[in-house]
Amino acid sequence: MQEQSYPDARRLPLVEELHGHAVADPYRWLEDANSTETQQWQAIQDELWLNHAASLPTRYRFRTRVKALSNVGSISAPVWRGDRCFVLRRTAKREHAVLSVDDQVLVDPLQLDPSGRTTLDSWQPSPDGSLLAFQVSRGGDEQSVLYVLDVTTGQLIDGPLDGCRYSPVAWLPDGKSFYYVRFRRVVRHHLGSPDEIPVLTDEASYGLDLSADGRSLTISAVRGAANDLWLQDLAKDEPPLPVQVGVDAITVMSVGHDGRLYVVTTRDAPTGRICVGDPERPLVWHDFVAADPEAPLSSLAVLDKVVLVGRTRRGIGEIAIHDLVTGRPLGEVPLPGAGSVGSLSARPEGGTEVWFSYTDSVTPSAVYCYDAGSARTTLWSGPPGVVGVPEAESTRLDFTSADGTPLQLLAVGKPGQHGPRPTILYGYGGFGQSLTPTYSAFALAWVEAGGVFVTATLRGGGEGGDAWHRAGMLSNKQTVFDDYVAAAEFLIASGWTTPDQLALCGESNGGLLVGAALTQRPELFAAAVCSAPLLDMVRYELSGLGESWVPEFGSASDPVAFENLLSYSPYHRVSQGVKYPAVLFTVFGGDTRVDPLHARKMCAALQHATDGQRPVLLRLDADAGHAAGSASQGIGLAADMLAFIADQIGLADQIGLAGQTRLRP
Repeated sequence: MQEQSYPDARRLPLVEELHGHAVADPYRWLEDANSTETQQWQAIQDELWLNHAASLPTRYRFRTRVKALSNVGSISAPVWRGDRCFVLRRTAKREHAVLSVDDQVLVDPLQLDPSGRTTLDSWQPSPDGSLLAFQVSRGGDEQSVLYVLDVTTGQLIDGPLDGCRYSPVAWLPDGKSFYYVRFRRVVRHHLGSPDEIPVLTDEASYGLDLSADGRSLTISAVRGAANDLWLQDLAKDEPPLPVQVGVDAITVMSVGHDGRLYVVTTRDAPTGRICVGDPERPLVWHDFVAADPEAPLSSLAVLDKVVLVGRTRRGIGEIAIHDLVTGRPLGEVPLPGAGSVGSLSARPEGGTEVWFSYTDSVTPSAVYCYDAGSARTTLWSGPPGVVGVPEAESTRLDFTSADGTPLQLLAVGKPGQHGPRPTILYGYGGFGQSLTPTYSAFALAWVEAGGVFVTATLRGGGEGGDAWHRAGMLSNKQTVFDDYVAAAEFLIASGWTTPDQLALCGESNGGLLVGAALTQRPELFAAAVCSAPLLDMVRYELSGLGESWVPEFGSASDPVAFENLLSYSPYHRVSQGVKYPAVLFTVFGGDTRVDPLHARKMCAALQHATDGQRPVLLRLDADAGHAAGSASQGIGLAADMLAFIADQIGLADQIGLAGQTRLRP
């Protein structure tokens, strides 16, 4: 293998004494993206990546196949307001999803900005569907600006209102005002008025829900792995009533169309239970649907005669039917298969129907409708595009982590293939987020080419409920990395792959996972893709949204938490002369969640320390952000990641393309 050559990057003799530890930070200067020195360093890295990318033999092939497999497009479950039906849909030829009402285009990001750099972040119709509050941001920065649109005329009637990053919107029934979150505070806005009425002024990540009759406003504020909760009776001139403050649980509350208070809580039930009560006495609840210890709650829909409860059992979605009056179980909603079920969407006024999306590893997402009156599930809308899905089979694998905890993998590969194969191991393991079977053009393009794509269920996620999340956060974070390493060891020991054929892949918190694994067990892997990663855990609080993640990771200002953070911080674990895997860092210039400084510093550290036999590269997309951008940006990124991995773990050789050079099309 040809030895890599990297430019010299200045190493500062910077060592800080922190809680009794001497902590070196030689690349602190790379935190400043605007400095001349950093920009010069970045320009060299851009050139390194572009030269390497141009030599990747499978790059054009993967771009072609990812694009073709992405042509299924996407469609959301409908949001009903009276007879009006709002749907978000992306067809094969569109860069962004378009919001339509009754099949008429309402908001098209490309019409707002032909450059394609503007994204539709969020939207909420008024109760009668005559108005629409929607939020857009530019360049991937997620700094949303809110506008109000007249649905009939298409004219803007209010906005711009800035400071609305993914703000919930709770419309009042008259359609003349709404509650929303601006600059992390809850306020009431009257259309056309510059003055806003403050409701809660402490900064937090708030959620809002307003009952269909417009009387009961529910406010929640995230507090780590828990939340605080208030209920305000808008018919009374009183401030919001605290319902849950300082309780170590996640609780969601809403008033149904039947006037009953519904409460979903992990209090005394890590997988979630449903309680009911009276909005007049919101502190008094009684059990309605008991927790299922094997299946965390995911969603709830109240219909005319039944309540539907979504759960995830061993990574597979299910929907249970319960009696509206007693909560007694009545059966299960028929589903298209064993896969992932999206959130349940019902009409605000109830009715007999509920809509939800369904997908699995080989099935593009489609929307289904269950009618409680006929007890039938029917296809409401298939994906906008039709593609030939490659032959693939999914295999569930059970393994154990280092401490004996049973875990699962989902391996997707070509039918009938056996023996060690080039394999991507994907993981996340954090923030209570679940990884469930999902159609992925990225994964299927890899499988079609002869590889295996494996998704790991790790502690820290939400697959096992609240307790599962807590088992992988704060002082337990190393457990997640141990789970991931155990997954790799299992795949090797059971003959699915070998260290020379195994690649890691993770994004955001999953990038931290990859960084930890490649610095703790570099010999297990041949390649890694580390996308939008957190890597300097000593200073992560000082940039992006880091400060808001202290409840998940802990704060370096606390001596005990600092010890834990330093123990696994990937940037601080890089050692001179180690044979590290090939690493591709992918970062985004508009990322306001995870600052690219993490990847810059880690890239410089690895380029200095590695034995030089495998490449360490940085791919910067200056016009993208942390969240999904345009379709072409996503396709290009996926193709580059796959081509890089294929070149390092033998898939290019396997499909007969090694040695060929494909220049960027």
